[in-house]
Amino acid sequence: MGGPHTYSRIQVRHENDEQVLWVALDAPPGNVLDLEMIESLRDMLAGAARRSHVKAIVFSGTGAHFSYGASIEEHLPEKVGALLPAFHGLFRDLLDVARPTLAVVRGRCLGGGLELASFCNWVFAAADAQLGVPEVTLGVFPPLAALILPQRVGRPRAEDLCLTGRIVGAEEARAIGLVDQVSEDPEAAARQWIARNLLPKSAVALHFTTRAVREPLRARLLADLDALERLYLQDLMQRTDPREGIRAWIEKRQPRWTNE
Repeated sequence: MGGPHTYSRIQVRHENDEQVLWVALDAPPGNVLDLEMIESLRDMLAGAARRSHVKAIVFSGTGAHFSYGASIEEHLPEKVGALLPAFHGLFRDLLDVARPTLAVVRGRCLGGGLELASFCNWVFAAADAQLGVPEVTLGVFPPLAALILPQRVGRPRAEDLCLTGRIVGAEEARAIGLVDQVSEDPEAAARQWIARNLLPKSAVALHFTTRAVREPLRARLLADLDALERLYLQDLMQRTDPREGIRAWIEKRQPRWTNE
């Protein structure tokens, strides 16, 4: 087991003769995906792309929670124009790296955190996991979840999660396909799963198979994500309620909706 290598706001550990990268979002308690953390994740993926022997990348969170989601402060109108394209670039990078990915989820896994976890090939969750995309309660919407969740859980369930913003527990998440396995020790479960199903295989085969099975997702993401990003930045964020919802959250008060 290799020693930890620390980037800004993430930690990366190399395991199994550097065939497995364990990436911990490292800004507890919330492990918020701010611009600094996103840039570190993208740097990490650029390094992983150069290592042909990597067979799996595992995402987890330091402390009690996976991630509260993308930085709400950086969703203010004067900042979101930098945050959103960088965050979406992270997912394009994941498609380019094309390695099997797993998420190990404890505690809250919300918003952008859920988008990252659900984008992974497999999600291992602790019994206390709480998952959801509550952006609608802030007056905004989750662009990536709108594209990813229908493929993972089906359109009706994806619409339910996105339009209500409700948070589901681990067992419901497993029942609807948002989580693949619930375990008292999801890290151990993920390690056992990797050892049994991925390590015996060729890294080259895993890389090209990941590219192949994700080609429909890649085509849709590249075609639709830019349009949703424009919808968010150029249309939604010009309205009153999204700005009010973000500011109300920051100011710890109830939003005063004008429906405008």
